Amino acid sequence: MYATQASKSRINPHPDRASAVVNCALAPVPLFIIQPALARIARHIARTRPELFDRIGEHKDKQLIIDPLNLPFALVLRPHPQRPGLRACRRCNLPRCDARIAGTFLTLLNLVDGNLDGDALFFTRDLMIEGDTEIVVCLRNALDDLESSIADDAADVFGPPGRHLLSMMRKIRIHEID
Repeated sequence: MYATQASKSRINPHPDRASAVVNCALAPVPLFIIQPALARIARHIARTRPELFDRIGEHKDKQLIIDPLNLPFALVLRPHPQRPGLRACRRCNLPRCDARIAGTFLTLLNLVDGNLDGDALFFTRDLMIEGDTEIVVCLRNALDDLESSIADDAADVFGPPGRHLLSMMRKIRIHEID
């Protein structure tokens, strides 16, 4: 259902250098191998960032697809504070969802880091939002209110190697923009 709509957007699904590195590393990996890491990230963020879930409020049982178009899978997010869920799915096997946010890997990283304006990206069609926009707006507002990026929190789950990988992605991102 979403593949047709995504192909109509202006979003360029071809890999930039940062996502090409991640794509190359993750494409051959069976998803069941990365599911525990994603679940661990979701639990860590729920535990350390309860204010994020407070802002999501009534939407806690909804399901969102976060779709980095130039990576080999999409992420399914359930933002319930007691039962948070984050898992990877192949695009051919995506579950029903309440909303979908799609863009390139670097665009989504920039949004999470607060470096890009989601509204501007939406209107230039570099970011696609489908479904229940209210939950997407709640999530964006919750992320905007955080003191630092949840990308840092996700990297912290894996200690120095995770922080180093995120740092590398951010450096590649800076060079992509230049």
